[in-house]
Amino acid sequence: MKILVLNAGSSSQKSSLYDLTAPLPQDPPKPMWTAQLDWGRQPGLVDLKVQGAAGVQRWQLQTSPSEGTQIMLQTIWQGEQAVLPDASAIDGVGHRVVHGGQDYSQSVRVTKAVKEAIARLIPLAPAHNPANLKGITAIEEILGTDLPQVAVFDTAFHRQMPAAAATYPIPYALTQQGMKRYGFHGISHRYCAQRAAQLLERPLDSLRLITCHLGNGASLAAIAQGHSVDTTMGFTPLEGLMMGSRSGSVDPGLLIHLLRQGDYGVDDLDRLLNRESGLLGVSGVSSDMRDVLAAIATGNEQAQLALDVYIHRLRYYVGAMLMSLGGLDGLVFTAGIGERSPEVRAAVCESLGFLGVRLDGDRNQESPADALISTPDSAVPVLVIQTQEDWAIAQECWHLLEHS
Repeated sequence: MKILVLNAGSSSQKSSLYDLTAPLPQDPPKPMWTAQLDWGRQPGLVDLKVQGAAGVQRWQLQTSPSEGTQIMLQTIWQGEQAVLPDASAIDGVGHRVVHGGQDYSQSVRVTKAVKEAIARLIPLAPAHNPANLKGITAIEEILGTDLPQVAVFDTAFHRQMPAAAATYPIPYALTQQGMKRYGFHGISHRYCAQRAAQLLERPLDSLRLITCHLGNGASLAAIAQGHSVDTTMGFTPLEGLMMGSRSGSVDPGLLIHLLRQGDYGVDDLDRLLNRESGLLGVSGVSSDMRDVLAAIATGNEQAQLALDVYIHRLRYYVGAMLMSLGGLDGLVFTAGIGERSPEVRAAVCESLGFLGVRLDGDRNQESPADALISTPDSAVPVLVIQTQEDWAIAQECWHLLEHS
């Protein structure tokens, strides 16, 4: 079964094509074709990277993300990168969908009702659900409406969180209306927990893990016995850690103050908190950690402040996750910053030195994928795991279509 995966983020679209047969492998298989579309660094331009039959090719396109997605998908069966004779060889498509709200606690076949629900939840994930929905629509336009599509929800993994972690201290009537903490990046957190158990050669149900998904969007999860018991994102992906262009948690009174001053309306606050804050807002340089670190190297004090705030808040929430677990058997770093920023990993682990956490400096600098970076005598293993959201989505898609 040939499964195409579309994994849309707030500033990128990652895609993979898998050829799967039963039984599915335990380790992530190499896809037939992969591609990444990135529109977060330069407005009006999208960077396209495709790896197919002719190796790796890169393009910079002056187009919209939507049109870029169509160009990306067509390389599967057209041009030098083609790996299929035509589009009809694709058996199903799996999509990462960020917010499933109260409606969905597991993966489902895409129907008109599912699309309507994803659209209805756009106000709760304004940077993501629109991109997820556009991916579904693009597949319908390019490959037809008869091709099975599956929605895999980022919120599903956190649905079993204890009520104490999922409930806001607001009037209970609002909680009953669905205004509670849902959590996100669940596909990544679940995969990394499972992979950590494999690497540590221990049963997942015996482990207490903190998984740090640090990318343009960022969240932590406290995972006990394979289940999410706490996380940093909440009702929307805006809560919690400082991110690329998202503020993370701020004093609600600050927002009330801005509204009362009259200079900000609801849409202004949305833009301020989701697109103009985080690393971008504090540094004045970029939402990309690589650019912030480069600016620091030139002596940019505002960029240094952005990094300092980022680390402070990351340490703060690691401590919160630790208290939710009551102990720690493994610390996992994943996603763009988590996998490729030794500076960030070292800063977090330094603050955990009182627990006996010890990094191997050389291993940390190497940023190895799916490996330990802690010393043999570290009280807590520290791992870098390459998040495989695409593979996790492909598995969900395969199981659902195989048994439908």
